[in-house]
Amino acid sequence: MAMNNRVVLVTGAGNGIGAEIAKTYATNKDIVIVSDVSGEDAERTTETIKEAGGRATAYTCDVTDVSQITEMMAWIELEFGRLDICINNAGISKWVSPLELEVEEWDKVMNTNVRGTFICSREAVKLMITHNLEGSIVNIASTRAAMSEPNSEAYAASKGAIVSLTHALAASFRTNGIQVNCISPGWIHTGDTDELREVDHNQHFSNRVGEPGDIARACLFLSHKDNRFITGENITIDGGMTKKMIYEH
Repeated sequence: MAMNNRVVLVTGAGNGIGAEIAKTYATNKDIVIVSDVSGEDAERTTETIKEAGGRATAYTCDVTDVSQITEMMAWIELEFGRLDICINNAGISKWVSPLELEVEEWDKVMNTNVRGTFICSREAVKLMITHNLEGSIVNIASTRAAMSEPNSEAYAASKGAIVSLTHALAASFRTNGIQVNCISPGWIHTGDTDELREVDHNQHFSNRVGEPGDIARACLFLSHKDNRFITGENITIDGGMTKKMIYEH
């Protein structure tokens, strides 16, 4: 599956799934821009990649700030001369009763998760078109776009919007040769696996809770040149959780 030497931007790459995506592309010998709102977290992921022999550069960017996104893209063009892949992973959540959710909190979730994904995609495509690249965009949504727990309104709405945005962008950018896909992770544990119980694993057809690498490898697959027939798609990666029939006994 190796391609090598592609320039890859991963947003929200300071921790968790985003950090693992960045590391996976670097292991694939791609050049990775590790973007995060926390410069400290971005630097930590970047150092880990470099220590393993990969190529990465940290960049601090708040995706709720349009000017910061456009400045980042200008910097990428100046520094690397191209952008092949954009992974829109940056996102936040807010778990609170809809009766207590403030409009400002709703806006912050939507601006980070949805508007940030849109602006990053738009600006990335401008750069791809400038350099005549058949680029690839992968957006990270969630199974909560299709199923919910209480008090998840802002997060669920934002992830549903990302799924819809994905196929709209795929339609709009088809004439530019840009591939746009989406991944909806289920339960992906980013902490110590020893924290998990047997009952946690057994909820899944896969017999285990998901790991960040499950999502990172899917990004690598979707952005490979041999898989360009896949576009406008939302791929659920949840160990079968959303396909499980649940009866109470």
